Amino acid sequence: MAAKAERPEDVEQALKQEPARTPRRSPAEVRASVVGVVAGLIRWVGLAFAIVLVAHILLTVGNANSGNGITVFFADAAQPLALAFRSLFTPENAELRVLVNYGLAALFWLIASAVLARIVRRLG
Repeated sequence: MAAKAERPEDVEQALKQEPARTPRRSPAEVRASVVGVVAGLIRWVGLAFAIVLVAHILLTVGNANSGNGITVFFADAAQPLALAFRSLFTPENAELRVLVNYGLAALFWLIASAVLARIVRRLG
């Protein structure tokens, strides 16, 4: 025998009687997703810091106008991000000094954020 086809009215009434239920996530699933978001955020922040430092390096080595607002913005933003690397090496050439010191700071932020994100994932 052929199965009896349901009428659209029957389907609508069945949907009205029983509310749609979304499957609940277990606490472990919620925790894993939160840990993933936090670890991803840490990686993005480290990448953003490195990008600011590299932009400052490129503007300095490229002899950008030091009075331009973009150059000033990246120079000001890069100062605190360079941490103790800002004066680690002191060659006489200012461009080389920025390239080496701020380049090391950018590398530090990339490595530190990757390590910290991995630690967060392992502990989470």
